[in-house]
Amino acid sequence: MLLAREFVNYISRQLVKNLTPGTIETPHPDTVAEKISEVITEELAVEDRLNDEVRDLLSQYGEYMRREGISYQEMFRKIKNTLVAQRKVIRASGRDSHDQMKLSRDKITDMSHKIVAALRKSRELRVKQDANEVRLEIVRAMTELLSAEEKVDRLARDKVRSQKREIPEGSEEWDLLHRRYYAEELKKLGIDLTR
Repeated sequence: MLLAREFVNYISRQLVKNLTPGTIETPHPDTVAEKISEVITEELAVEDRLNDEVRDLLSQYGEYMRREGISYQEMFRKIKNTLVAQRKVIRASGRDSHDQMKLSRDKITDMSHKIVAALRKSRELRVKQDANEVRLEIVRAMTELLSAEEKVDRLARDKVRSQKREIPEGSEEWDLLHRRYYAEELKKLGIDLTR
């Protein structure tokens, strides 16, 4: 998944915190945060499932691609772009659309619509403002949080790369160090993912 599950939960809690009491009213903020987290997780999983489907398709043609000299990455990109267009999937990755954050602006906007729809259906809260005002507040808050996360991720990657010996990205050691530095950098900003 593009964002760590802990960070999705953190975003959800922060959205509820930002929206109450001015925009929504709820006696169960944890339940509302859980609903928001479910919407975000499902939206991020759509592209993960699409990637898995493309990998499955390409595994069937591995021998053909080797024989013909076709690049796996190029073919992956072409098939994924075709499926994205056919299914009208909004790309989650901001890097695909040249956004600085991990999530594209289009995906954040799409998620904000789905979060508002989920909030309006929920019996756990009362929406006090116009749906579009709520949606714009969600977009603003998510963008701020994701911008901060992008800086933290970049700092954590830089720390891993600055080790005395080269650690290959994607290795278990790289992942462990990145996770540790990522958590340290978040704490410097006052973000504790466990809360």
